[in-house]
Amino acid sequence: MLTLVHHEPIWEYFSGTQKDLIQEGNYLMSITEKHGYVFKDYSFLVFPYAKAYEGFLKQLFLDADFISHLDYISDHFRIGKFLSPHLIDRLKERSIYAKIQRVAGDDLASEIWGIWKKGRNEVFHYYPHNIKRLSFEDAKNLNHEILHTMIKAYEGLKHS
Repeated sequence: MLTLVHHEPIWEYFSGTQKDLIQEGNYLMSITEKHGYVFKDYSFLVFPYAKAYEGFLKQLFLDADFISHLDYISDHFRIGKFLSPHLIDRLKERSIYAKIQRVAGDDLASEIWGIWKKGRNEVFHYYPHNIKRLSFEDAKNLNHEILHTMIKAYEGLKHS
């Protein structure tokens, strides 16, 4: 179970929905571990954390003035697009990756993007030639990485 977040200052920053997602993710991991059935793919255990990460990033980027309120509430704003380091030149002043680099440095920008890609894109997209399957331990470790990155992002951007 991933309970360390309850003892971190970030817990109070999370919205109620984000807290629910993390707690429900913990519950799913707990019952899956106890159940004894062996799944071929445990990617479903990452979904609550990945969804909480997306909501957390949107709120953090709004609070850091990286996105507008209209971006925050939009059904069309795609955080992955604006967070991508590959689109800095095309997005110019709208690049969230470039904004993170300016405020908190390359390492944090790279980590936030890396976990977005690893914990969301690589887990939930289906490619017939490359079906990424996660073991229970892989899913558990990835959830830890997502939470650790949220803590680092909060510390690096919320207080800057």
